Amino acid sequence: MSDTTLTGATAFGSGTGPEPVPAAPPASVAAPTADGEAGSDNRARAVKAAPADPQRRSRRLQWALAGLAILALALFPIYQGGSLLYIGLTCMAAAVGAVGLTLLTGVTGQLSLAHAFFLAIGTYSYAYLSGEPGGQAVQYGGLGLHPVLGAIGGVLAAGVAGLLFSPIASRLRGIYLGVASLSLVLIGQHVLFNWTTVTGGFNGRPAEPFSLFGFEFSNDSPENLFVLNVPFGKNERLWYLFLVLLVLSCLFARNLLRSRPGRALQMVRDREVAASVMGVGVARYKAYAFVLSSLYAGLAGVMLALILRPTPDSFGLVLSISFLAMIVIGGLGSVVGAVIGASFVTALPALFQQYSDVIPFLAQPGSGGLDAATLAKFLYGGAVVFVLLVEPGGLGAVGRRFIGAISGASRLTKRTVKSATTQDSPTPDSPVSQQDNDPQREAPDRASNQSNRDEEHQ
Repeated sequence: MSDTTLTGATAFGSGTGPEPVPAAPPASVAAPTADGEAGSDNRARAVKAAPADPQRRSRRLQWALAGLAILALALFPIYQGGSLLYIGLTCMAAAVGAVGLTLLTGVTGQLSLAHAFFLAIGTYSYAYLSGEPGGQAVQYGGLGLHPVLGAIGGVLAAGVAGLLFSPIASRLRGIYLGVASLSLVLIGQHVLFNWTTVTGGFNGRPAEPFSLFGFEFSNDSPENLFVLNVPFGKNERLWYLFLVLLVLSCLFARNLLRSRPGRALQMVRDREVAASVMGVGVARYKAYAFVLSSLYAGLAGVMLALILRPTPDSFGLVLSISFLAMIVIGGLGSVVGAVIGASFVTALPALFQQYSDVIPFLAQPGSGGLDAATLAKFLYGGAVVFVLLVEPGGLGAVGRRFIGAISGASRLTKRTVKSATTQDSPTPDSPVSQQDNDPQREAPDRASNQSNRDEEHQ
């Protein structure tokens, strides 16, 4: 028997009817207080009460688009080949390196110009560990290890190089770290040109074809491989290997950003003092980010060694700046944006070069006119300026906004926040409004806001 029944029976026995019980206020209405707690409670309650279907639809749409993109890439070698396949392989290798750089620069806020140096370490380490001695004009050596061991060694060698530089990276930031990392590129160029037994000198050295469980990712073993009546040579076989490596790299980076260490890296980027106060080891996490970015660069270097003959002049400062352009165009801190930016910067010169006959105003390379490579630099340089001025979030933010508009998540968020703000607006006679209009209270508030803005600019 409930408490209400017992109360009614007692009152009936006493001869006085049950006293009317005042109705409880609805759960969505909170009593106004001088501290303005009701407004925040109403806003939080309104956001919680909003239907989650648009957000759920947005996430499902993102996964659906990702699945369609992977399916399209999986079917691409069946319908296309030749130079387009080679361009796609280069884009996937660059995308892996761009994901590593966005974890360092976009997520942690550490400027690095040494990405080309770590790519070179991964490339030449794989070529030396898995290659055989040879060379004609310049003799180079090799250990002849299995390509899998050579690939693992190349990635680890780049990680060790990043670990050795991490004490410096953990104590510097901003332009000072950029200049310090630039020294690695300059030192690396000298070493690559002069350590001929490993690098092969100016002309470089070839890399051993990759093989896994007896299956070679080359034109041999097995020979005359056909899939759906399409001959699968070196590029077709490497396509699926690169696709798997790219997907795994993106998934690892995405899960890292959603984990506790990923949130700590973002806190280091936003507020180092606040991060240290909350117990985050700022120097340690900076070192972790640099080592992780170096591992990604080493993997990208191994992938590049499988599709081209590495030469020392390919790993200069221009390559590092190109990677910075990739993550800026795609959106700093965005994994998908890094992939899109890498594809844009890498594929644009090659596509212009391939279709230069169709574009009338393009000149031949070396003629002194506007060739395909120069036009591509102008375009992605303009894209960087456009992103910085118009859309700081890059192409990744444009894609997220488009998906949100389709699923209705962005409209729901704006409508929910607007309605909650309208309901919580105090009237002029309310105590909250009178307290906010107090000039003695506004002065310290203005001083506090100014100090916060000063901290953001520092």
